[in-house]
Formats: sequence, C-alpha cells, structure tokens
Amino acid sequence: MDDLLLDMQGLTLAIGAGRSSIHALNGVDIALRPGDALGLLGESGSGKSLTLRAIMRLLPPGSRVGGRLAWRGQDVLAMPRRTLRRLRGGEIAMVFQEPMTAMDQTFSVGHQIVEAIRSHDRCSHGEARRRAIDLLEMVQIPSAARRFHAYPQEMSGGMRQRAMIALALSCRPRLLLADEPTTALDVTVQIQILLLLRQLQRDLGMALIFVTHDIAAATEVADTLAIMYGGRIVERGSLAEVIRTPAHPYTRGLIGAVASRRPGERFAGIPGRPPRLEAPPAACAFHPRCALARDLCRQAVPPMTGAGHAVACFHTGAQAVSGEAAQTPAI
Repeated sequence: MDDLLLDMQGLTLAIGAGRSSIHALNGVDIALRPGDALGLLGESGSGKSLTLRAIMRLLPPGSRVGGRLAWRGQDVLAMPRRTLRRLRGGEIAMVFQEPMTAMDQTFSVGHQIVEAIRSHDRCSHGEARRRAIDLLEMVQIPSAARRFHAYPQEMSGGMRQRAMIALALSCRPRLLLADEPTTALDVTVQIQILLLLRQLQRDLGMALIFVTHDIAAATEVADTLAIMYGGRIVERGSLAEVIRTPAHPYTRGLIGAVASRRPGERFAGIPGRPPRLEAPPAACAFHPRCALARDLCRQAVPPMTGAGHAVACFHTGAQAVSGEAAQTPAI
C-alpha cells in the first residue's frame, strides 16, 4: 500500500441544510496508484465533478464531507489551508471543462503559467518563462514562444484547452483531474485532445481521473472505468470488462445510447430521468428507471460485490448480463 496515491473510502458529501440539502455523494470509493488512468462516467448530476472537487477540497461553503479521503497517507479533510495550497496545483492539478472561465482573460497565457510555476517552485522569472514555453511546446501549441504572450480570448477553443493542460502540468503533478475537457470542442479537436492527454499521462507517469458522460471518449484515455449514478459508483472494472460485459443495467443503458456502427440500428435510450439529489430514491437509486427492479431493489442499497470487475446490483449474473455483448463504441 506504500505506493497508493489516493485513498477514498465511503466518501459522502451533503450541501445545504434542511429541505434544500443535496446529498451529492453517497459513499464513493476510489484508489489510485502512479500511472493509473481511471474513467469516471455517468449522466449530469451523478456526482462526477463534485468527486474531483472533493479531492482538492474545492467545495461550496457549508458542505459536509464524511468518510476517508487520504492523499499519500495524509488526511485531506483535516489538512490546514497552507498544506492545501501546496497540494492544489503542486501534487494534484485539474483541467477544467471550459478554459475561458478557468483562466484569467486579463493576463496572457504565459504569465499565468509562470505565476503557477513560481508559486510552487523557487526559481527565477527567466527559468519559469523557459519552462512555460517548453510546456506549451509539449502540448503541441505551434510557435510556442509567440503564443506565450497571447491572451486566452485570442486562441481557438482547442488551443485554449491545450494551454489549460500546460497550466495544469506546470508543477509536475502526480495526479491530473480532467473534468470533461473536450465537451465544448468539435469532434476533430476532441480526439486530438484525448490522444494528447493519454500520451502525456503515459510519458509523465501521472495518475489520471478523466470525467466524462461519453463512453467513447473514455475508451481513448482510461484503463479502468467507474460508472457513477446517484452519487455512488455502481460498477467498476477494467475498460475491456466493463465495455464488453457490462453488469449493471445503467451501464448497459449508457452503452446502448452510443451510436452503433451497424446501419439501421436504433438508439436504446434510458427511460425516465436522473434522480433529484435533494430527494433521492430510497434503496437502489436506479430502481425507478430499471426494468429489472424488484421489491428488494426498493428496500435496500445493493452492496458492491466482485473482485476486479465489481458491481452494485442485486441482479448480477445471467439475468443481468444475458444477451449479446456490447460493442465497443467509437468516436
């Protein structure tokens, strides 16, 4: 266990109080080691982005967090602000969904990268500038020395996202959190960014958590998948296991909603709506939308079972996974 970077066990998160209280996370378990690449999938509101923000303790005022959240053996929930400042950006960095809101439009891209470097490392401005240009070249921004002086609004969407990745990598983090970094980009640029993230993750030996609602995108980046629903992880396993033999009805629904390579085949959508976090369903959160739901599903929360490929469902086995194996989706 000495090489364990992130140790999250039974993490819970409630925001607000009284009737307006939102139960955003309901017992999330994640363990990461150097070089791990985890894809965290689910619909909007499933708790993916809040899981990332909990790791860095970037949560709304009044949030109530429970469970275990440790970084290299240290309790993140008990860390003082000074230690958190070193952790954020230094050891754990985040690539946000929209760089135009994550970056300051009143400063050049190069200035912001230099500021990040010098806030964590003792080095001269000249050394930080050289490192910033090297980072811009690493993320494949052409004419990096000239783009160093550009402002975010002067760049295209794909170029801004590359600059955001360079900023996140500026202090050589051990863990990179990518929060749907390709959602606002066109398809051609999406695949470029996904391949770049994968290459950098492997070259630098970082751990990676890639948040997305798109299974096809996750296949380009992740080695393992964790499927989230209603603030819980309901299925976890290697990329191949989860895609080829999905064991949870929700996972099969996500895969069925991906465009098929076979002409004439219709989409298989998931009926109903995601749960309301201020009033989540009792017991299994997916039971109102599940064709397999029985009385037990309405009475108890299914535990996560299985070694390696694990699932939280009372209907695992032949009944849950019968039928043709899912086809690996393509972008």
